[in-house]
Amino acid sequence: MNLIRLFRRLLPLLFLVGLGWFLWRKVSPALDDLNTMTDTRPQVTVTHNTVLTQVEALGRLELVRYRFKDVVEYKRRTYRFLPESKVALVVAGEAVGCIDLRKLKPQDVVLEGDSVVRVSLPAPELCSFQINHNQSRVFSTENGLFQDAELVDEGYKYAEAQVRNAALQSGILAATQRNAEQILVPMLRTLTGRRVILGQQMRLPEAGPKQ
Repeated sequence: MNLIRLFRRLLPLLFLVGLGWFLWRKVSPALDDLNTMTDTRPQVTVTHNTVLTQVEALGRLELVRYRFKDVVEYKRRTYRFLPESKVALVVAGEAVGCIDLRKLKPQDVVLEGDSVVRVSLPAPELCSFQINHNQSRVFSTENGLFQDAELVDEGYKYAEAQVRNAALQSGILAATQRNAEQILVPMLRTLTGRRVILGQQMRLPEAGPKQ
């Protein structure tokens, strides 16, 4: 009798537990969908298709790097009756001198006896020059006439050309040749066991215009 009474008392509680579990099973999918809809995290979809467009053999031996700082004032007058546009730039640039070893030919390496190797190197080149935009900035613009971005771009192109000119005037090609001798002579001497003499390839005169 006591067990029957206890069962009767627990029956409503068991019924409520079972009903709660049943309702939770029905409602939980809807709650999951609601959480997905209210999720504030951005959904990012990335589509890309990387295509190899070119393979280039690299044979340039970079031997010296020049860095420059300059303040450039670039002016442009578009119309005679309007004031000239002007941009001032604080510019950082660099130029690199190199020797292109792809131009080295078998006949440029000559063995003389048992103790000497003579190498005729290609002429030094200014292989790159550029503006470092991370270290450059626009100081001011005047009378841009809603073309400030174009004016700044022209100013940077002018400054980049000045980096090239400054590197050549500062003797970057001569420095490239000196560094080539300091680096290549010990290396070739170790590899060949011979005394190394470096020279330059003979340049053929360029053909002039036909008469």
